[in-house]
Amino acid sequence: MFWPAPGLQAAKDRDSPNPGFVTELAASFEDVLQALQDVLQDQTIHGTQMFDKEPTLTGAMVVMSTPLFAPWTGDGKVFYKIRKDAIAPRNFRDSEDQGTIAVRYVVTSVTPERTRLRIDAVFVETAHRTVHPSDGTVESSESKVLQDYLQAMQFTRQETADALRRRASIDLANDTLLRQREDESTRLSAAQSSVRDLQQRVDSLQRQVERRVAAPGAILKAAPFRSAATVSTLAAFTEVVIVIVTPHWYGIQTPEGQRGWLPINQLELLP
Repeated sequence: MFWPAPGLQAAKDRDSPNPGFVTELAASFEDVLQALQDVLQDQTIHGTQMFDKEPTLTGAMVVMSTPLFAPWTGDGKVFYKIRKDAIAPRNFRDSEDQGTIAVRYVVTSVTPERTRLRIDAVFVETAHRTVHPSDGTVESSESKVLQDYLQAMQFTRQETADALRRRASIDLANDTLLRQREDESTRLSAAQSSVRDLQQRVDSLQRQVERRVAAPGAILKAAPFRSAATVSTLAAFTEVVIVIVTPHWYGIQTPEGQRGWLPINQLELLP
């Protein structure tokens, strides 16, 4: 509760101590402190004005302490903002003359995700040192501004987190596509290598069955013996394919599709 600091006197309307404005915020202690710094530095006492000339009361400053409040002995961190030379501002009961507005903020951690905020606001007359409490408008207005800062900060953080998640999702998709392309490239390379190996094997097998007729030429026989009927006469260097192998004769096929037999010694390897 709020009691006047030593040397100050409560206004006549102060028949009971001011309980202050207290609320719990769904935010961490660190986040509330960060938002409070924006409120402290905005140089405005929210929720009040001087007569009807100034829609908002500016010119406030942050102080480490003020004698306008009794020393705080409770838990939490305490902060102060004051506005000197304010002329009978509104929203302070029965205030008169000129004086200083002081706002006290007390921030206390409740849980890692919840924080208690207490705000007290008073107007102290310069001449009579009389303390006038806020009617609650200043405290609720200051709290509203702090919560707006806090919400904006949390929204920005969420937007940043969402952007990072989207970026991570895009990076993951790109990485997956890259890996797929690498896998396809590897499979294609393996397939091409397999085709080359197969072609080499085919070429090797083909060279094993391909021959050419030795000079000066040869007579193609219908059977693997010399007295067999003549099929045709093959010119020297005619390329043929071996289709049957015996100890002394090869059954061959010519490029024209003729088949017959030639002695092994009448054929030679291709160059």
